Amino acid sequence: MIKKKSEMKINMIEHMRGGDGIAIREDILSQDDMAKHSRLFSLFTLKKGCSIGEHEHKKETEYYYIVSGKGIVTEKDGERVANAGDVVITGDGESHSIRNEEDEDLVFVAVIILD
Repeated sequence: MIKKKSEMKINMIEHMRGGDGIAIREDILSQDDMAKHSRLFSLFTLKKGCSIGEHEHKKETEYYYIVSGKGIVTEKDGERVANAGDVVITGDGESHSIRNEEDEDLVFVAVIILD
């Protein structure tokens, strides 16, 4: 199977998870396209000043693969910078948030795998 880019739905989500501004989410795969052990496979874009607010992952693990830009990730032990090529991993009941403070768009792939 090949899913064409033209088939991928784009959503503009205001204040995602209590964050600032708009998160642009392009669903690479829909819920119907994914195996039962997955619940998200999307490409996100955060413009300068936009963020995804703090949220928790219970019985699942979320992976952010940073494609371009620089994100500030907040986890229980503080803030860290995630650059292009980095992977952010959050699971086991932990929480995180991500924001873009740079002029360049922050673009990342988000995948959630159920535990």
